Amino acid sequence: MIDRIAASLARLLLHRHALAVLFVLYLLPRAAMIACNVTPTSDADWYYSRAAMLSHGLGYLDAKGHATAFWPVGWPWLLSLAFRVGGVSVWTVGAINLIAAMATAWLTLDLGRRMTGSELAARTALLALAVYPNAILYVPLALTEVVYTALLLLAVWLLVARPGWLATLGAGLVFGLATLVKAQTLVIVPVIFAIVLWRDGGVWRRCPGVVARGALVLAAAALVIAPWTFRNHRELGAWVTVSTNGGFTLLTGNNDSARGGYTPDDVLVRQLNAQTSLDEVAYDAEARRLGTHWIATHPGQFVKLIPLKLWHLWGPDGEGQWAYETGSRAFTAAPHAFLAVRAVNQLWYWLLLVAFAVAPFHLIRARMAAGQGVIDWWLIAYAVALFPTAIAVVFSGQSRFHYPVMPFVCIIAGWLVADWCARRRRTNT
Repeated sequence: MIDRIAASLARLLLHRHALAVLFVLYLLPRAAMIACNVTPTSDADWYYSRAAMLSHGLGYLDAKGHATAFWPVGWPWLLSLAFRVGGVSVWTVGAINLIAAMATAWLTLDLGRRMTGSELAARTALLALAVYPNAILYVPLALTEVVYTALLLLAVWLLVARPGWLATLGAGLVFGLATLVKAQTLVIVPVIFAIVLWRDGGVWRRCPGVVARGALVLAAAALVIAPWTFRNHRELGAWVTVSTNGGFTLLTGNNDSARGGYTPDDVLVRQLNAQTSLDEVAYDAEARRLGTHWIATHPGQFVKLIPLKLWHLWGPDGEGQWAYETGSRAFTAAPHAFLAVRAVNQLWYWLLLVAFAVAPFHLIRARMAAGQGVIDWWLIAYAVALFPTAIAVVFSGQSRFHYPVMPFVCIIAGWLVADWCARRRRTNT
């Protein structure tokens, strides 16, 4: 029975028409969700309104009409460009996210081929991502996740699939744009180049060239970021590289009320907010001081928070549904259907995560048995997962921060399924 399932799965996914079916399966539910007409709320409302301001040439301003850099500008700026073409509308948000989601599909497929060396693994990864409910729910939302994920995948793809200097320059430019969407993005670049350096051997011989490529990526990224940094210096009177919310994020994750997630109502945070004389830069500095002081004076509590932060990051999933609860009539019309989808999503997410967790043990053993080097492109998936994990340890865990990792999780899960199918075939021959 198991052997027939493995053979049928491989035969279906490798059929010559399977790719077309997979892309249709990926596209249709995402396009359908745009019809839910989700009104932006909370963070999405802030991004949406600032994008509308930018599209009308009003600048990047806070609620009081002052220049701000509290939130990274990348997503509102990109969305403002779409607004100039398609008009300020939630339909425009859905359209740009749908384009980004389709780019994510293709990049997941091609990276899957290159990271695993298996067409079956790549197609299984695409199938896993196509039916992943949380990814579908995000498409109409004016949040950063869908576009940021496409940018991150594109930057990684350029480094993996196109080893030339021009592609390296392109990767740097994309990484720069991604950093303007999520400020900590560049910390992953050295890890990727460490993998590039070690995967083919000849470390000392290849080191100068790899270091030069890494330097080019960082320099190109800096070129993209620099105009925004200079703007911040002009408007805020300080050298703010990307955003001024780092201190606040640190403090809301490290305080007496902290339980691993985001705690904006803590006493320390309220005391900080009561200091109305602070400008944005001073507010950020004071928040950072309070957060670091709390960590320094409560080292035991900080350590105890780490498992809770990691649970908040990696345990729950399906947070895309929240926007529908407050911003769409679709949820009001069928609340039980949405709750059922979330339950199915949580199960699917945990299955993917379990596959992602156990795969390295089997993958390393299989590569060593085949006489292959352990260090290869597959490690990038775990480097990408390490990125939000390390940030959560210092700041706080929020489930939407693992969203950009999920295509890489699907790739590894796809490899595990493809390897299982291959082993079943070998057993029967």
